Amino acid sequence: MTKMRYICFVAGLVVALLLPALSFAQLDAASIARAQREGQNVGVGATIPGMEGTEGVDGEEGAEGEQADSTETKRKRPKRALESYYFNDTVRALYNWKWHVDRDYNRVKIEPLDTTLADWRIDYVFYRKGVGDMALGGLGQSSQPINWFDRRQDKDFTFARSYDAYTARLENVPFYNAKRPITNATYLESGQKRYREEHFELVHSQNITPSTSANLSYKARSTMGQYEWQRTKNHALSVGVAHTGKRYSIHAAFMHNTISARENGGAVGKWAVADTTFEMPSGVPMRLASSKAENMYRNVGFFVKQAYAIPLQRVTEYDFSLADLSAVYIGHQIEYNRWTKAYSDTRATYTNERGDHDGEGNYIPTTHSYYEDWFIDPTATRDSIAESVLSNRVFVQVQPWDRNGVISTIDGGVGVDLHTYSYLRLKDYVAGRMTRDKRTSWYVYGSTGGMIKRYADWGADVKYYPSGYRGGDLSVGANITLRAFINERPLILSGRFRQELRSPGYWQENLFSNHYVWFNSFDKESETRFEVNLSVPSIALEVGAWQGVMSNMIYYGADCRPQQHSEAVSLTSLYARKDFRIAGFHLDHRALVQITSNESVLPVPTFSAFLSYYYEFWVKRDVLRVQVGVDGRFHTSYHAPGYNPALSVFYNQREVKVGNYPYLDVFVAAKWKRMRILLKYQHVNQDLFGNGEYFQTALYPMNPRMFKMGISWSFYD
Repeated sequence: MTKMRYICFVAGLVVALLLPALSFAQLDAASIARAQREGQNVGVGATIPGMEGTEGVDGEEGAEGEQADSTETKRKRPKRALESYYFNDTVRALYNWKWHVDRDYNRVKIEPLDTTLADWRIDYVFYRKGVGDMALGGLGQSSQPINWFDRRQDKDFTFARSYDAYTARLENVPFYNAKRPITNATYLESGQKRYREEHFELVHSQNITPSTSANLSYKARSTMGQYEWQRTKNHALSVGVAHTGKRYSIHAAFMHNTISARENGGAVGKWAVADTTFEMPSGVPMRLASSKAENMYRNVGFFVKQAYAIPLQRVTEYDFSLADLSAVYIGHQIEYNRWTKAYSDTRATYTNERGDHDGEGNYIPTTHSYYEDWFIDPTATRDSIAESVLSNRVFVQVQPWDRNGVISTIDGGVGVDLHTYSYLRLKDYVAGRMTRDKRTSWYVYGSTGGMIKRYADWGADVKYYPSGYRGGDLSVGANITLRAFINERPLILSGRFRQELRSPGYWQENLFSNHYVWFNSFDKESETRFEVNLSVPSIALEVGAWQGVMSNMIYYGADCRPQQHSEAVSLTSLYARKDFRIAGFHLDHRALVQITSNESVLPVPTFSAFLSYYYEFWVKRDVLRVQVGVDGRFHTSYHAPGYNPALSVFYNQREVKVGNYPYLDVFVAAKWKRMRILLKYQHVNQDLFGNGEYFQTALYPMNPRMFKMGISWSFYD
C-alpha cells in the first residue's frame, strides 16, 4: 500500500510539472505583450446576472465605462486585456472580479467583490446565507446551517465540519482578476477587553500579467468569551496563484487553518439563563468550566489544477478566445489535505442547583459528571486523531462546437484518493505510536451540459466508485434552468435532482478515545433530493422548495454515539425571500419552513426567519451612504441539537426544547467612498421582551447585549 501511495504521489507531481512545460512552450509571447498594451482600452462597469453592485476602481458601485461589444466582426479584432475561455465578454468588461474553482470539472464560479453595503451589517459569517446557522454563541465557535439541505454531506473529517464557516478550503479559496492591485482590510471588535470579540481580515490580489494573478487572504476571528471558559481563536490563510491563458490554465493554492477552542459544555440548565439574573454573564454556571476542556485543530492543504486546450479548428489572430471554437481540454489535479484534532480535559463535576425538586416544589441540587465513561485515564484526557487525503485525478473536456452551445461540453475523468486515518488505541499508549489505517478509493466521473441562447441551460453528472474503500458509492445529478424576459427583466425557474449512495464516514465506524469507543459496521446511506427555485431579481423575490428522502441515515443519538436508522426519513423544506423597497425604506424578509417525518432522527425547527428593516439614504451624493435599522432572527421551539466537545459534533438530544425567542440587533452601517463603517448594538432586546431562552443550540446561550464597531477599507492601487 505504501508503494502504491508513493507511485500515485510521484505520478501526480510529474504530470503537474510536465503539463505547464508543454503549454508554455506554445504560448505566443507577442500576443501576451499585445494584450498587455491593449488592456487599458477595455470598458468597465458592465454587470452580469448576480453581480450587480460590483465596484469599479474608484470604489463606487456601477463605475462607468464602455461595455465590450461581443458582436464586432473578426476583421477588427476586439481589444481585450485577458484571453481565456473561462470568461465571456461581459465578465471581461468588469474592472475587477473574483472566482472559485470547480472541484471536479474544468469550470469556475464567478462572483462579485464583496465591497458594498448589502450584507456588511451581518458580521457573523454563518448568518449570511438564507436564515443562517444555529451557533454555540460567540464569534469563531461551532455552527451548523438551520436549513438541513445546506449542510455538507461528504464524509471528510466530520469532526471539523462545525467550523466550515471559518475555514479555507478548495471550494472557497478566492482568485481575482483586476486592472489594478486590490487590498482590503477589515477590523471589527465588540465588548470589554476581558470579553472582547475581534474579527480581522486582510486580502491582497495583484495581476502579474493580464492573465496571471496572485493573491493572499488571511482571516482571524476570536472571542475571549462572555461566558466562563469560552475563549476561541480561528485563523485561516490561503495563498493562491492563477494563470488563465488562451490555451493553458493553472490554479494553485496553499491553505492553513488553526482553531483553538475552550469548551465549557453549555449551561447547567435553561434556568441559569432564562430564570436567573447574574451581574455578569461569566457568572452563569457551565458544565465543563471546571474541567478545563479544550480542542485544538490544525489543517494544512494545497491543490494544483491545470488544463491545456487543443483546438480542433484553425485558430487565427482574430480568434480572441477558444470558447467559440471546437476544442479538447486535458487536465490534471493534485490535492492534499490533512487535519489533526487534539482534545484535553480533567475529571471534574458540576452542580445543577435545580436538578431535581421535592414534593413541595423545592429545588434539590444534583451533582453530575459531563462524561459517563473514562476508558483510558480516569483523571485526565489527551485524545488525538488525524486524517489526511491525497487526491490525484486526470480529466478530459470536449467542446464539440462552442462553450455556449446546446451541448457546450462533455467532461470525464478518473481519480484516486489515498486516505490515512490516525488515532490512539489502548495498545498504542504502551507502544508510543498511533494506529494508522490506510484506505484507497478509485472513481470515475463525467458530466455534460449546454444552453439554448439565454433562455435555458441544462446539465447532468455522475460519479461512481467501482472499487476500493468506497466501492459502490454513486452520485447522479441533473439540473435545468429556464429564463423568460419581461421588458428585459428575467424570470428564472430552476430545478435540480440528486441521487446519492455513500459509505459511512470512517470516524462513524471507528473510534477509540477516553470518553467514547465504538467499532461499527453501517450500511451505505441513500439520499434522493429534489429542488425547485423561482427567482425574479427585478422585484427581489425568491421562492424555493426541497424534498429529500433519506434511507439508512447515520446520526449522533442522545448518547452522542453514531446510530443508523434503517427506515426512510423524509424532509420537506420551503424557502421564501422577498425584499420590499419604499423610497429609502428597505423591508427584507427571509423565511424557511421545514417538515420532518422523524424528529428524533432529523430534528429541525418548523419555522425560521430573518427580517431586516432599515432606512438607506445619501448623506452626500456619491460620497457617503448610510443604513439605519434593525435585524431580527427567530425560530420556533424544538429539540434543538446539543453539542459534544470531545467529538466536536452536533447530536440529537431529547431533554430540552429551545426557541420562540426573537434575537434583535440595531445597527448603523455606512459607506464613505472606499471605506465601510459599522456600529451595532447586538441583542438589544435582552431582558426587555422574549422568553429569556436565547439559545440556538441546546443549553448554549447566545451572546448577551453588547456594542460592536468596525471598518473595512478597500484600496485599488
